[in-house]
Amino acid sequence: MRHKIAYRKLNKTSEHRKALFKNMLNSLIKYEQITTTLPKAKELKPKIDKVITIGKQLNLSKKKYLFSKLQDKKSVKKVFETLSKRYANRKGGYSRVLKAGFRTGDDAPMAVIELVDRDINAKKVDKPKKAETIKKDKETLPKAAAK
Repeated sequence: MRHKIAYRKLNKTSEHRKALFKNMLNSLIKYEQITTTLPKAKELKPKIDKVITIGKQLNLSKKKYLFSKLQDKKSVKKVFETLSKRYANRKGGYSRVLKAGFRTGDDAPMAVIELVDRDINAKKVDKPKKAETIKKDKETLPKAAAK
């Protein structure tokens, strides 16, 4: 019987699990869709729903509480400014877990966890490719140093 089993341990220590979910929460808030293993996605779903529910209560103490959990100012700002307004009329169920086949290599079940009514344009646009940066560096060097 499965009595008194509160959560999945994921074969990790408590500190590792806490750091893992903090990083996954920040990534999910930033990109609004991430791919991970199915057990991790199922554990992450209630956590992101609680974060968004707390973000809908617009006061300073909730903002400080979320910052203590997420430790990322940009994520907290996005929860309070963007996500709280987007889900103002929704009572819950801010995220969904979709099965995404199996990972090649170890055949682990994969899943996509995404925010409902997500912004399609919230994609990864951080760094330029390495070839572009090398070209720019060579163009900016003086001719004597380039030889």
